[in-house]
This record gives sequence, C-alpha cells and structure tokens, in this order.
Amino acid sequence: MRTVLVTGPGGSGRTTLAAASALAAAREGRRTLLVTTDPVPGLTGSPAGAAPAVTADGLHHVRTDSAGHFRAELTALQDRASGMLDLLGANRMDGEELTELPGSHQLALLHTLHRAAAGDWSEDRYDVLVVDLPPLADALALLALPGQLRRYLRRLLPPERQAARALRPMLAQIAGVPMPAQWLYEAAARKDTELAAVERLLRDRATTLRLVAEPGPAAEDALGRARTGIALHGLRVDTLVANRVLPRHSPDPWFADLAARQDKCLDLWREGPEALTEVPHLGRDPRTADDLAPLGAHCVPDQRIPGPAPDPWWTEDTRGEPGGEGLLTWCLPLPGAVKEDLRLVRRGDELLLTAGEFHRTLRLESALRRCTVIGAALTDGVLRVRFAPDPELWPRAR
Repeated sequence: MRTVLVTGPGGSGRTTLAAASALAAAREGRRTLLVTTDPVPGLTGSPAGAAPAVTADGLHHVRTDSAGHFRAELTALQDRASGMLDLLGANRMDGEELTELPGSHQLALLHTLHRAAAGDWSEDRYDVLVVDLPPLADALALLALPGQLRRYLRRLLPPERQAARALRPMLAQIAGVPMPAQWLYEAAARKDTELAAVERLLRDRATTLRLVAEPGPAAEDALGRARTGIALHGLRVDTLVANRVLPRHSPDPWFADLAARQDKCLDLWREGPEALTEVPHLGRDPRTADDLAPLGAHCVPDQRIPGPAPDPWWTEDTRGEPGGEGLLTWCLPLPGAVKEDLRLVRRGDELLLTAGEFHRTLRLESALRRCTVIGAALTDGVLRVRFAPDPELWPRAR
C-alpha cells in the first residue's frame, strides 16, 4: 500500500491538497482511502468515527472521532479494572460525562491509522492511503509518538518480568505489596501490538512524507526547523508542494510584488533537498470536487513504490585502517541543527538525543553497545559520535 502523509505549516492548505491528491489517485482507478480529522469541502464523507464512506469518483473517506475514541478507551479501561476500582470504592464515570483530554486527537488518529493498516474496513486492501496530518510541528511529534509510547510501556511493564498467575499471590506476600494485575499486562500487550503496527506503517518503504507550504519567509523558517526533526526520526519526504502560487505577470503592482516575493522563496526551494511541485492559486477557496481536481493533477501520489529507504545513519570504522584513530563513529545527518541546541546522553544501550525542540531515543547497534562514547562533533550538518571499544567488553585477539 502506497502511503502519503501530508503536513505543512499552519494555514498552508494541507487538508485541501491531501484531499485533492487522494481524489486524483481514485480517479486513476486506484482504491484510495483519505483519512482526515476535519470535514473536507467538496467531499460528502461519513460522520466522524464511522466506517469509510464512498465520496466523489470512488474515493473512500474516513474522519477520526477523538471524543468517541477517548470515551470508548476510558470506558473499556474501567471495565477491565473493575475489581480494583470496587476495592477502592471508586465511582465509575459514564461515557456521557467524559470529556476528552489534551492528546486525544493524536491517539485517535493513530488508532485510525492502525485500522487502515490492518484492513479492518474492507477485505480488499487499499492501493493508496492519504493521511491529513496536523500542522508540521505537531505532525512530527505525532509520528514519533508510537515509538515513544512503546518504549514507555516496555520500561513500566516489562513483559519478560510478568510473573505466572499461580505465583502472583505468593510474590505479593513476599514483596509486601500487591502485584500488578494480569489485565494490566494484557492491556499493555494489546496497545504495544497496535502501536507496533502503526510504527511498521510509518517505517515502510512505501510511506513518504509530503510537505505543503505557501511560499514565503514564514514557511521557509518552519521548513528549516522541521528538516532537523524529519532527519532525526528517519522520515522520507517525496515532494515539497508549493501551494497557492500566484501568476508571475500581473498588471496590479500589489500582486506583482507578492508574486516576486513568492518567486524569491521558490528559488530557494528549487535548490533544496526536496523535489518541488508548484500548485497555482485557484483565485477562490475550493468548495467542490471539481475545484479539487485541478489541484490534484499537480500532486497525484506516485503509483510506483519507492525504493528501499537509505539508512539515515551509518557507522564509520577506522579500527583496522593504517594511521586511523581506532574508533567507531556513528554518523547522523541533522540538517539545520545548531551545536548549542544539541544534547547527548548515553544510557545503557541507548543514546538520548535532543536537537532543539526534537527528541529521540536511539538504540545502539550491537558493536556500539560494547564501546564507550569519547566525543561528538557537528560538522556540515552531520553529527558524528565517536566510540572507543571497551577492552572489558570487546573480544580480545588470540
């Protein structure tokens, strides 16, 4: 399944371009699913939380329901923890009185992605999945969320330390504290399975990120900051879509000046790392499927599955080279990163990396786990972390 994740700075028209891209793919005869959090003008989709509905030209459209998902999850949690709640004398809450909390939108969208990847709505898998993500900064945090939540679950409830049911009462007496209930481990396992499926979808070689931005200084600044996070999380960008591009020749001085400023920004984007596509301004807000058609013609998802993603990080080994330092160097491309905003912490087999507003915990490969970090440097947009083999852990030559 070809998956296109659409995001961009706020107000760039990303939702409209996501819908236009999905509609263009459906009109080519490909079975296409569009996932959005809001209604799309011109598409009479299904109500939020319902199964996908067929809209114009055979496009399937589904909207996330964050409030409904939050109520269902919390109600199910109360049911599974009924024994403990009764022991504590807690009063359960009805679904009607539950109001969603911050973060529920992200969890609902991840749940919808899991259902799309699992094929819950149809026996026939979709050929194309187009997802309208939140604005750029929030989208990067969302795409990192499955891996973060799985790490938290493994740390708080390690599956390998789950005691057998028969031993739990005895262990509780020995420890002097109640042992975590079996339902808690089972709930964690179910969530881990769901998050792992979403993580596989995001890391799949057929999944790419599509950036939508209206040419201008604000968009250029937002893209510059986001490129660090995109590289840190190993995401691939297939296209930068310049939206609402004005005609270059206009007798109106005000429009001519605005078009000239757009041209200046477009010149920078043409020299950037992403492939650039320009979508002209319609002169009005899209309101029908016919309005979306000319926009989608410029950004239809590529039918070909992208090739294998290159490893975003690589290791340089100078141990056996004449005159080498005898080190292993882990190289991480971080375009746009600033030395003063970088922070590295080694914790066991993991490397905790902070680059400005972006954070990621990276698991070290086998060879690097048996080394000691001796330094790091940021050069030409590449972070190089130097490792020296630990004599106590490295196999000794005979």
